This record gives sequence, C-alpha cells and structure tokens, in this order.
Amino acid sequence: MTTQDYAELRAELATLTTEAFRPDLAEIDRLPTAEIARIMNSEDATVPAAVAEQLPDIAAAIDATAARMSQGGRLIYAGAGTAGRLGVLDASECPPTFNTDPSEVVGLIAGGPSAMVKAVEGAEDSKLLAAEDLDALHLTHLDTVVGISASGRTPYAIGAVEHARRVGALTIGLSCNAGSALAAVAEHGIEVVVGPELLTGSTRLKSGTAQKLVLNMISTITMIRLGKTYGNLMVDVRASNEKLRARSRRIVALATGADDAEIEAALAATDGEVKNAILVILGGVEGGTAARLLSESRGHLRTALHAAP
Repeated sequence: MTTQDYAELRAELATLTTEAFRPDLAEIDRLPTAEIARIMNSEDATVPAAVAEQLPDIAAAIDATAARMSQGGRLIYAGAGTAGRLGVLDASECPPTFNTDPSEVVGLIAGGPSAMVKAVEGAEDSKLLAAEDLDALHLTHLDTVVGISASGRTPYAIGAVEHARRVGALTIGLSCNAGSALAAVAEHGIEVVVGPELLTGSTRLKSGTAQKLVLNMISTITMIRLGKTYGNLMVDVRASNEKLRARSRRIVALATGADDAEIEAALAATDGEVKNAILVILGGVEGGTAARLLSESRGHLRTALHAAP
C-alpha cells in the first residue's frame, strides 16, 4: 500500500464506532487491577442489550437458515482474525452438541486452519480468497453463508457474502458498526453496535462477545427448529466420552421419567441414540421402529411420537 492508501484507510477506520478512542480511559493502565476489572465488567454488561436490539433481524435470519438446512443445506461461517475464530469455534461445537455431521456447520477463517493461532499476512484483505474457500466447499443455493466482521469492512467477509449471493446461497452479514458494507451486501444484515472498546481497536472484547452471542443464537435456534432438541433437552447429543454418556442417561430420564433399568434397555436397543431411546420408551416401540419413525419425521421427536402406534 502507498502512503496515500494508508492515509485513506486510517480515515476510514476513524469513522467506525468499533475503532473509536475513549479519552476517559486514556490512563487505564495506571489504575488498580480491581478497578480495571470493574470497568471491563461494566463494559461487557452492555453487550446483551445491544444484541437485544437486533433480535428481529436475528430471528429472521435464523428462520431463513433453518428453512434451507431442512432441505439439506449447510451453515457456513466466514471471517478473519477473531471473527473467523469465533465462527470456527461455533461450528466445531455443533457435532458434539447436536450430533451434526462436521460438514453441516462449517467455519472458514481467512488464511486457513493455521490462522486460528497465527495471523496470515494479507489473508483478510482478499475477496478472491473467500470465493476460493467457498468454491472448495462446492457451495450451493441451499447453503447459508454468514460473513462475520466486527468492523463490517473486512474484504474476506464481504467477498464471501458477495460470492455466496452470486451462487444463490442465503447470506447473513454480522458486524458491530451501523451502516456497514457487510450488511449492505447481505440479504440479512445484523449490526450489533456495542460502542468503542475498552482498548481502542481491540475488537476481540465487546465486539467479540456480541458476535459469540449471536452465533450461539444462530446455531442453537436453527438446531431447535431442525428438531435437534426435545423441549430444552439436547436429545441429539453425541455420547463420545464418559461425561456425555452420563448426560445421555440423565436426558432420557428427564424426558421419560423411566427408571435406570428401562433407560439402559432402551439405549441398548438403539445403539446409544438418546432421541431413539426416548421414542422407544414414550412411544412403546422397538428400536428399529423408532429409527424408522424418526427418519420419516426428519428427526423431529415430537412428530415421531405422534406417529407412533
């Protein structure tokens, strides 16, 4: 970049709320640790209210996402730096939580997996890289692409959304500045304005917290809509360790009120599948029948229970 380019970029950053300087915190490094912690905590406490203001837009984006995923589409996050890492984190938590295939919810970070721990020079500035990363996934019109960028100007996130729209995929733009370029190119723009950060420019703070909260909503509520829960029970949990195996038995107990012996028998009959075991107990069916009913109901336990003989 030339000197003029840097001057223009500095001027652009100066207009962003997420980059604003807080004169009242100019001597924060001279305060006692307990006081800094108090200030930081009070700043973080403002984030949920900022998210609440965007709930109608968040809900609309979730409903559109669930509609596509119910037809076989995927949820794909794309971002750089902290935003990208948050997307990867949210995606990585879906398989153990909701028993999704790793290909169903995907996190893309500019620069690839190594960028999770070390910044990749120039990766976030490339729209082309975003398009190439999405092409590698064989993007389709049934997929949903969520571009994530605190500033709302990151080329990688914008490029991902622009490319997704050309393919016909659903697009969501999540940022922390009003009137962002990212929201402008997305079908669903979500702008959670949390205000200037405690440390100027450190958008891993309030902006990162806001993005994490919204991504939690997008993935969790989408999974609820797809039948991955029964009430507020995680009935699609993947029991991959001792804690989760114990949790599976507790979930079956909470859903059915059955005793330990009946729970063990139901889980044995369904290869440890929690949702199937609940259907065996509440629907009074065999393991094979439970699997068939759930397949016919596209995984929705309530629907399968109504269909049980």
